Amino acid sequence: MSINVTRSSMPLFEEYCEEIKDLWDSRWLTNMGAKHKQLQAELEKYLDTAYVALYTNGHLALENVIAAMNLPQGSEVITTPFTFASTTHAIVRSGLVPVFCDINDVDYTIDTTKIEALITDKTSAIIPVHVYGNICNIDEIQQIADKHGLKVIYDAAHAFGVVKNGVNVSNFGDASMFSFHATKVFNTIEGGAVTFADESLMQVLKDMKNFGIRGPEAVAYVGGNAKMSEFQAAMGLCNLRHVDDEIAKRKAVVERYRFHLSNVGGIKICAEQENVKSNYAYFPVVFDGYKYTRDEVFELLKSNEIVARKYFFPLTNSFECYKDYPTAGAEKTPVAQYIADRVLTLPLYADLTLEDVDRICNVILGCCV
Repeated sequence: MSINVTRSSMPLFEEYCEEIKDLWDSRWLTNMGAKHKQLQAELEKYLDTAYVALYTNGHLALENVIAAMNLPQGSEVITTPFTFASTTHAIVRSGLVPVFCDINDVDYTIDTTKIEALITDKTSAIIPVHVYGNICNIDEIQQIADKHGLKVIYDAAHAFGVVKNGVNVSNFGDASMFSFHATKVFNTIEGGAVTFADESLMQVLKDMKNFGIRGPEAVAYVGGNAKMSEFQAAMGLCNLRHVDDEIAKRKAVVERYRFHLSNVGGIKICAEQENVKSNYAYFPVVFDGYKYTRDEVFELLKSNEIVARKYFFPLTNSFECYKDYPTAGAEKTPVAQYIADRVLTLPLYADLTLEDVDRICNVILGCCV
């Protein structure tokens, strides 16, 4: 039986049907209806954050919050190439210039010791990325931002529910973007959100995602359309009831992986971050000096009907569309390039059985081919 790299968490069919049942009475399917408002309120409570703005997907959430910061057109934004395409695309589509900072080789987040050297008089913001559920060095990033008067917007697509020293990751920086894509720890089928503490951002973000409409005859802003539908919100309401149980199941899978793969020569696993409550979003393994290369492990798993992912490979600063940018080129971020060439994320989802984890590890360790 094949094993995919991920599998969407879903409630029981009957639970979702019950949740959407009243939509057939109201016929209110979008435009921030009752489900949308309820999910927004419940997420503000779950994430212990002041404000949540919901979106139809995480990418538009990121584009909108970047725009809401009123960063000067053509200004530079320091970010990392060790991320999904969306992060860099959102910066460029917002009329800004990405400046690629290398990552550290411990948790694969932005290397805070290299940020200040990249700051110029054109720098307006930092967009760090929480990776695989590992969170950035938020204290040092904020110190640098405060010193240089920069905005900080976190790409927290991988970090839903993560808590550092008792503080939810949703509260760091000026804002954080979360993805609620079907493959994430918490999903609304497609979807996303922005969390923030500045109340004035709420109206701006509402304007941006709903054509700037403020009333039947009032359009105050040149906005677009990025609203979350009621069906998405309903899925979110169902999944939120079970997310803690889903994270607990993920934890059991991760612990089984660690049991098999820890202390194996040539296999590097991220250490658990201190004072961090993880969401166990992904399980990255770096093959460095192992008997098989990363690509050989990938193919070996594939031949056994197991789908892993080279995540993140290639780096965004090596994309064809960014070849003419001043800081483009994977060779300029050598640590990120080194990890990207060797990392593999193994299958991880709440419904993955421990027996399947055993099977995956046996293939990697050469016990079953």
